[in-house]
Amino acid sequence: MTVLILTCEEDVTADMVVVHLHGSGVPVVRVDPADLTAGVSLSGEYVHGRFRGHLSAGGRLVSIGGLRSVWVRRPGTPAGRAAQPSPWLTEEAAQALYGMLRGSDARWMNHPDAARQARHKPWQLRLAQRCGLPVPATVITTFPRAAREFAERFPDLVVKPVSGAHPQDPPRAVPTSRVAPDADFTAVAFGPTLLQRRIAKRADIRLTAVGERLLAARKAADTGAEPVEVDVRFAPPGAPWEPVDVPPRIADCVRTYLREAELAYGAFDFAEDADGTWWFLECNQSGQFGFVEVETGQPIARAVAEWLARPVPGETVEAGRTPTTAR
Repeated sequence: MTVLILTCEEDVTADMVVVHLHGSGVPVVRVDPADLTAGVSLSGEYVHGRFRGHLSAGGRLVSIGGLRSVWVRRPGTPAGRAAQPSPWLTEEAAQALYGMLRGSDARWMNHPDAARQARHKPWQLRLAQRCGLPVPATVITTFPRAAREFAERFPDLVVKPVSGAHPQDPPRAVPTSRVAPDADFTAVAFGPTLLQRRIAKRADIRLTAVGERLLAARKAADTGAEPVEVDVRFAPPGAPWEPVDVPPRIADCVRTYLREAELAYGAFDFAEDADGTWWFLECNQSGQFGFVEVETGQPIARAVAEWLARPVPGETVEAGRTPTTAR
């Protein structure tokens, strides 16, 4: 049975996982939905109560019924590179591809429906609270008065986007920034604004969850950094990422979060304060892990590959051999 990876044309993180899958002899096919009708083909037949579907890419034909798992990594816009792309063609291609794949018995990392819900930051914050993770005081508002009153209660604030990257081409990451003490919140009325109590952090934590496996890394904060530099993504290199143990309580909460969100993979960001508390900031359901593995040596790519290659019911596995379906 085959592992299907849905990702863009250039994805070094996916390459790292493919190496492990090839090394274990597990068949893998990589498809960018953007290539539908321009290098990628699909077909699905619904006859006599049965479904037969196929995908063709790179000269290979794979049965949708023969998929063991689907990794939705960083897929392009369906039919985005078609000869005559259009919103209508994108919707048609998306419905055809993901509709057929949803009908398979393959395991998902992560299921499109769960991933879509998991992207919503307000939903993340509430789920994290319910799961027992510490969440900094936060307000999302279009009321200037509400923003001013929140700032009076929590004078040291940061502002960050609700949705993540700005949808330009290519997408532009919007950094988390400190709010000036004399900030004028009038502009809040023109768009939802997320304000959050700043955690005086002594370190950033990236916790990568692959199924039940949790791999955490810690990057000590730069004590000499400018006060406005609060976003680790835009900070100078500074201290390296280093492996760190996950506190048992955090581990339990993260696993509960994954179950409630129906996610097989999640990249959690925490801020560690002076007392050692890990404050939840967000969970990216398709977050990068290559940079952490390179610096720490943690076997994240191998963990992903092993999850994707897990035997399905009815398979037998012999040592050193590819899983085979029992007959």
